[in-house]
Amino acid sequence: MNWSGLERSDKLGLEQSDKLGLEQSDKFKDECGVVAIHNHPEAAKLAYLGLHQLQHRGQESAGIVSSYGGRLHPHKAMGLVADIFTEDVLDKLPGALAIGHTRYSTAGDSAHLNAQPIMVDCNKGMIAIAHNGNLVNALDIRSRLEAQGSIFQTTSDTEVIVHLIAQSKEQTLPEAICDALRRIEGAFSLVIMTHDRVFAVRDPRGFRPLSMGRIHNGAGAERDTVVFASETCAFDLIGAVYERDVKPGELVVVSPEGITSRYYASGAKQTSCIFEHVYFSRPDSMVFGRPVQTSREAMGRQLAKEAPVEADLVVPVPDSGVTAALGYAAESGLPFRFGLIRNHYIGRTFIEPEQRVRDFGVKLKLNPVRSILAGKRIVLIDDSIVRGTTSRKIVRMMRDAGAREVHMRISCPPTISPCYYGVDTPSRSQLIAANKSVDEIREYIGADSLAYLSLKGLREACAEGEKTTYCTSCYTGIYPTEFIPVDQIQPATVLAAKKL
Repeated sequence: MNWSGLERSDKLGLEQSDKLGLEQSDKFKDECGVVAIHNHPEAAKLAYLGLHQLQHRGQESAGIVSSYGGRLHPHKAMGLVADIFTEDVLDKLPGALAIGHTRYSTAGDSAHLNAQPIMVDCNKGMIAIAHNGNLVNALDIRSRLEAQGSIFQTTSDTEVIVHLIAQSKEQTLPEAICDALRRIEGAFSLVIMTHDRVFAVRDPRGFRPLSMGRIHNGAGAERDTVVFASETCAFDLIGAVYERDVKPGELVVVSPEGITSRYYASGAKQTSCIFEHVYFSRPDSMVFGRPVQTSREAMGRQLAKEAPVEADLVVPVPDSGVTAALGYAAESGLPFRFGLIRNHYIGRTFIEPEQRVRDFGVKLKLNPVRSILAGKRIVLIDDSIVRGTTSRKIVRMMRDAGAREVHMRISCPPTISPCYYGVDTPSRSQLIAANKSVDEIREYIGADSLAYLSLKGLREACAEGEKTTYCTSCYTGIYPTEFIPVDQIQPATVLAAKKL
């Protein structure tokens, strides 16, 4: 996470932003994904493959640190995983241990210095750390540490953890890590590496996912390879078998002596991010002990029960709306069709004609299939509406392609509050559902009807038969941590948050 993520302030209103033609994303972005490998002769290459599977969790920078000869060897850069880690680069990352990180940063703070893993050589030895999440009290801790003489090299909240570890009076590194973790608050799934061991950590509330797997090296091998990743889809590519999640408040240590586990904190209610199931995680992942595909199909089915409509076709907004649309179609009995085709090969920049083409940015990514849509009543399924600008353009595009009616259905509740736990979200002023009623949103995006999945329906879809309890603060404005950056929250929401 970046410090600017807590200080962000969007001054353009929804309509003004749309009039200026700004192509702001109408999707939330997760901050990052992490991976760790212990005891494999090509650890860096496995970390690279794992990061490739986690590319959806961050596309701005990536890094890998390996361990060889008693020292840590880093490489990180701006860009996509496959572009950064060439064969030559990976050959310079030798050793049997590695951790990796892929990152998305908030606007204005995209820089190489903030790329992870962060590596330091301190009084506890050489340490590398990679972080998924956001520390809500990081600014306060940083201010205190700087007043005491600490010098920070980045603007990332992750560096706070490194300083706390280095300053801890505990004698051993595991104890120093636990001491540091008890001082921070918020969302953090971490992988930490020294020259001979890997540590994996989740915060006491379990906001962000972190799974543990194993590569069985055969009867002749002295030890198996132990791996960690933000999502289990990373295991599939490298041939690892999912074993379990790192539990909230748990520190797992993998060393030459084997695997040990301890709890550095307990007693907090589990509040895992429900948006991992709604949007962030890949459908082929197991997250919080539950298949994401199962949750999303259940969301679509529940949405069809709560918000049926007379129509001819169910059409998803690809790719994030596909699985929920399958569920909606199955429950409603309506045919499922790919009426929008996504272009997966868009680069970082593009050249637009001097005479501006209406909805050019959306048309680069999506194109309607006129032969499917013409004359039809369409149920358009998407996972969320953030600002509404993209949804408005997609609805307009559907109508231009001949759709007779467009009924939009969203597989989660209205998003009314920012997230402070590792998700890049706009301020409340830019969240359309925080400022408009459902009918006003319908009118703004130009749909014939609009309905969202209820919060009760979402919880049931994501927790049927499971014990996981979820954070839903982006839908309620009620935050589970005692400390939140209250300067950005409306007074009623602050009061609600303090009651928890």
